[in-house]
Amino acid sequence: MKLFHTADWHLGKLVQGVYMTEEQRVVLKQFLEAIDTEKPDAVIIAGDLYDRAVPPTEAVNLLDEILAEIVLKRHTPVLCISGNHDSPGRLNFGSTLMKETGLHIVGQLNKDLKSVALKDDFGEVEFHLIPYADPSQVRYLFDDEEVTSHQKAMKRIVQEIEKDLDTTKRHVFIGHAFVTPGGQEEENTSESERPLAIGGVEYVDAALFKSFDYTALGHLHQAHYVLNETIQYAGSPLKYSISEEHHKKGFFIVNIDGEGQVTLEKRLLIPNRDMRTVEGYMNAILKQPMSEDFVFVKLLDDTPILSPMEQIRTVYPNAMHVERKSFRTSIIAREKESSSRQKVDDISLFQSFYAEVSGKTPSEETEQLFKEVLADLMDNEREGGTIA
Repeated sequence: MKLFHTADWHLGKLVQGVYMTEEQRVVLKQFLEAIDTEKPDAVIIAGDLYDRAVPPTEAVNLLDEILAEIVLKRHTPVLCISGNHDSPGRLNFGSTLMKETGLHIVGQLNKDLKSVALKDDFGEVEFHLIPYADPSQVRYLFDDEEVTSHQKAMKRIVQEIEKDLDTTKRHVFIGHAFVTPGGQEEENTSESERPLAIGGVEYVDAALFKSFDYTALGHLHQAHYVLNETIQYAGSPLKYSISEEHHKKGFFIVNIDGEGQVTLEKRLLIPNRDMRTVEGYMNAILKQPMSEDFVFVKLLDDTPILSPMEQIRTVYPNAMHVERKSFRTSIIAREKESSSRQKVDDISLFQSFYAEVSGKTPSEETEQLFKEVLADLMDNEREGGTIA
């Protein structure tokens, strides 16, 4: 059986104030073309179809359009689950009706954990669709007070599946979780991944999935396997933050033979606009060729630069962010600094301003010069004069 494994579409994603809907449309069109070429038996979407619980209208329309193209026009079954960004209720609505057309969506975790069976020349493959669920939901659903973490929640779910697992059939698990070898703590693969929990309780041991021939995961945005190549993250189809700059985005073509042996092929998706870092001095950057890419600029200049973003956008009209390489101030820090400036003396205010525009602290000589100018201004003000 041939499967397409994708995840983390995040339709409606907003990056630095820019909606990515049209960029998503470009790569999803490539995804449809791959379906036309490869003719998979089914498509797996392992959670986070949307970027937020209440997505913008354009995102809803795009998902409706793509799913209709896959299921209704190409008659290819789709198996998808909700992720931690999705609204379980919204995705679950109409699922009973839609499965008759080949669209199998599980938005909310159910106690019966009923699988979806698809046939090929070798028999049935059972797909176990397990949407993202907080441990408290699993604890309530199974009336199990022992479920206090994502590890324990997933363990309970897998144990329930294994009670009725027909070992003569092939099995695919579809989930949305933070899975690591041994369940140990690891760093996220992207800044745009929302934590599932605070502390070390969000991690799930990959060994739990040993009963399945293939485990199709979503949540982490960099494609990679965990423990072995039958447990895979497909990653997101687009870069959603500069921390994903070096990710190779795409999806997996998964082939499962009659014995349950799995072979994989990574198929890349080509974005309309890349997301990358540009580093250099302003004069050099302004001489670079025009580019529509989404760029994050790191300036090396020591001297103050007026309206840097406006200048950079003459070359990179879709530039998203500009900062000095050696001096990065977050928006929150800037707001706190701005609110506290009224409380500091003139010298401290000057030091703060100088550091913000130059990226370094003023020298003693510069500070002395400022003090002399400030003294002249204050003397002149007391005398009622003006400065020419």
